[in-house]
Amino acid sequence: MTRLPYTVDADDSATPPMGLIVLQTDETLEPEFNAYFSDRSCPIYVSRIPSGKEVTTDTLAEMKTALPAAADLLPKTRPYRVVGYGCTSASSVIGSDQVEQMVQKTCEAAIVTNPLRAASACAHELGVAKFALLSPYIEEVNDPLRNAFAQNGISMDVFGTFGEAEEAKVARISQESLIDAAVILGRDDSVEAVFLSCTNLRTFDVIPIVQERLKKPVLSSNQSLAWHMRKLNSA
Repeated sequence: MTRLPYTVDADDSATPPMGLIVLQTDETLEPEFNAYFSDRSCPIYVSRIPSGKEVTTDTLAEMKTALPAAADLLPKTRPYRVVGYGCTSASSVIGSDQVEQMVQKTCEAAIVTNPLRAASACAHELGVAKFALLSPYIEEVNDPLRNAFAQNGISMDVFGTFGEAEEAKVARISQESLIDAAVILGRDDSVEAVFLSCTNLRTFDVIPIVQERLKKPVLSSNQSLAWHMRKLNSA
């Protein structure tokens, strides 16, 4: 064996990495992030977190204790300006501050965001506060989500749900169903914008269609998280 010399490239400080924690059952967030960040120069490192096959307040709360281990699996060579936790409903059950603290226990991240925190920031930037909420969740999950948004100054008095707890089915809800439901809810005169909740919903191609029909802003969990992470990473 011949031992050969090599050189080491310096890290580019202009392209800090981003971290992303994705649910074990999520089939949508990573493909949609590939689309939202198709122009990116910064790497996105992904870890998975154990999650239940069904979305209930109990399965969501269980992820709190699993967050440090999931964050610990992200590469540690460089610190992160931002790490995203990809679960809207769990963030409302656990709390955004608690999510951040759990991630920062094992990962050097300046800021930890999630779809709830991200959508609230996006809404404030757009100057809208009265949303129609479309979710796939059962009612016990919808209540804490709406309450969490209310605490951020966003009302969701108009809301509808597919009432589905099984993650595999949520990831396969048709885009036609999403469009039809979002348009029905968003047509309410009291609504300023529409929020499509859940990282497992396939919303990337749905958003522009619904916006065109309603002439109102349309946000989703994945779109909001991608927007917020990009903004925070370039700050």
